Amino acid sequence: MCARLVLDRHSQPREKMEEVPLKAVPEFQDVQLRDEGIVILWKGGHRSIFPHRYLRLRCQCAHCVEEWTGRPMLDPDSVPPDIKALDYMEVGRYALQFLWSDGHYTGIYTLEQLRRWCTCLECQEKGGEAASSL
Repeated sequence: MCARLVLDRHSQPREKMEEVPLKAVPEFQDVQLRDEGIVILWKGGHRSIFPHRYLRLRCQCAHCVEEWTGRPMLDPDSVPPDIKALDYMEVGRYALQFLWSDGHYTGIYTLEQLRRWCTCLECQEKGGEAASSL
């Protein structure tokens, strides 16, 4: 036997669920793939320049990071020093996906991660994640 939930118009109103505000997702205006790196111009005027290899080594896909433990599986020595992002595409309104010159393409980089990983001096001085990993 299956239990069924039956509601009718005479049921008592349920307790109102608490509304949880959504986190604002950073928005970008432009992405440029240049020789010196990937340039993202954010709405509001901030500009991030990511060295290609820096982002390639931060890929979080299942090939690069063990899914259950989070253990890195990508050997940094296997990523060529001259790696480049050849193309990119937007993933919904929340991420970017890059096609790398080593053929890798499965990583999705959320806009929140990219903004947090900014390598500019201003963000490093504020103690962003990039400051400790450059």
